[in-house]
Amino acid sequence: MKIGITCYPTYGGSGVLATELGIEMAKRGHDVHFITSDIPFRLAGFKEHLYFHAVDVMTYPVFEHAPYALSLAARMAEVAEFEDLDLLHVHYAIPHAPSAYLAKQIVRKNNRMKDLKIITTLHGTDITLLAMDRSYLNLIKFSIDESDGTTAVSKYLRNHTYSEIKPNRKIEVIHNFVDVEKYSPRHTDASCDSFLHRLAPQGEKILMHTSNFRPLKKVGDVVRIFAKVRESVRSKLVLVGDGPDRYNSEQLARQLKVEDDVVFLGKQEGIADLMSHADVFLLPSESESFGLAALEAMSCGVPVVTSDVGGLPEVNIAGETGFLHAVGDVDGMAKSAAAILADDTLAQRLGEGARQRVIDNFGTDAIVENYLKYYQRILQGEPL
Repeated sequence: MKIGITCYPTYGGSGVLATELGIEMAKRGHDVHFITSDIPFRLAGFKEHLYFHAVDVMTYPVFEHAPYALSLAARMAEVAEFEDLDLLHVHYAIPHAPSAYLAKQIVRKNNRMKDLKIITTLHGTDITLLAMDRSYLNLIKFSIDESDGTTAVSKYLRNHTYSEIKPNRKIEVIHNFVDVEKYSPRHTDASCDSFLHRLAPQGEKILMHTSNFRPLKKVGDVVRIFAKVRESVRSKLVLVGDGPDRYNSEQLARQLKVEDDVVFLGKQEGIADLMSHADVFLLPSESESFGLAALEAMSCGVPVVTSDVGGLPEVNIAGETGFLHAVGDVDGMAKSAAAILADDTLAQRLGEGARQRVIDNFGTDAIVENYLKYYQRILQGEPL
């Protein structure tokens, strides 16, 4: 197959899934063409069957804002025709799906024998936030209905889309996945021990959080949870990522007088190596359509403490892989995290349960195979 993929190339779950899916498709011999404004952050180095096409946005005095969606549509159509793509797989409904629809019409106009297929994957805020703006509602519904296939990363997101958008197209649930070989429990070696010593020189326990630091990730709650845990357990908090709430989180750490035990690492490439050093992973999000960061931590054998919202209960099973609490329940999350850190037997049981759940349900091969079968059904015109 010849596949075009469009996603946001920035730090976030949708970009991660799109990039990792493209890499896996390329490993299986399919030609994958990324059509984005910049190289996705996990698409580093040359890989066979992988190609990148930059979207250049024209600047013109008449335009108050750069017309990215139109530039994207033009680039999609150009690549689809020149590379003879079979399908465009777009991640996020807005603006990628309308751009793909326009590209499909351009290709059809130029070559009536070519039926370029469109698959749209819904990731979360394209539905849970944008759909709250009624001006986008009809456009999102149109984009889903006019796609040849639509997937969602969780049952929660599918059901929410049915309820709020009321599309006429069936939505297939295909969960996110993680490379269980790459994201694996920590191995003892010199470099690993050296890094761990720098993070926790006195043998402190490590709590970790990684995200794009948007308000809905509630990074402030992560800091508050840590401040309470630190009262009873010697520990460090490692924050990975960057975004609008980083400054506020730094200020909060100072206000709570825990700044010496909070490490802000910023954006990092080696997420798997970092995750494996954690003793507990925190994800107290206000909204989470799936929770890929929690899944990556679980694959590393790390117990997770998360909010009980959105798709997280499909990932984190209370008492088996970690604990779930209501959004904003800082005291409850701190109590659960402290209990894990203080009880090696509990920590080991939850960590092993977390790892096994990922292997059994969210491994790369099984999920990528689901996508391949879905692609083939779309290309063959089978009823969904």
